[in-house]
Amino acid sequence: MTTALVTQAFQFTPLPPQNLIVQPPNGRTLVNFETNFYTDAPEVLPIIAVPLLDQVVELRVWPESFTWHFGDGRSVTTSERGAPYPTMGVTHEYRRKGQVAPSLDTTYAAQWRLQGQGAWQPVDGTVTIAGAPAQLDVLTATPQLVG
Repeated sequence: MTTALVTQAFQFTPLPPQNLIVQPPNGRTLVNFETNFYTDAPEVLPIIAVPLLDQVVELRVWPESFTWHFGDGRSVTTSERGAPYPTMGVTHEYRRKGQVAPSLDTTYAAQWRLQGQGAWQPVDGTVTIAGAPAQLDVLTATPQLVG
């Protein structure tokens, strides 16, 4: 089994897009407000068995990095998954009101071995899977005194 064949198999293995979770929820946020982004991506995906040249190769795959597209032309790549409020970790402040479509791309790395045999070996390269965009309304708010 050659590393080149395994790398090619990895490139064509269907991998899942990861969930983009936005806080505040319900598809609305405010201008100049720290909008929180995170994903519930697992540390490692379940082992993937790939038939290759009359053998079975096992792939151990994990999210290596995340590219957060905020829908306003800005994006950032991190190795962290973000976290729910109050921890957070990946935030963005929108400067203008309007509709945006943030999304999350996940870049996967992998190791391989023949089924149940030997040590895990690195797979050359990575695979990036684009996530579906979410719909987010960026609103302005005006304070009012009540009393």
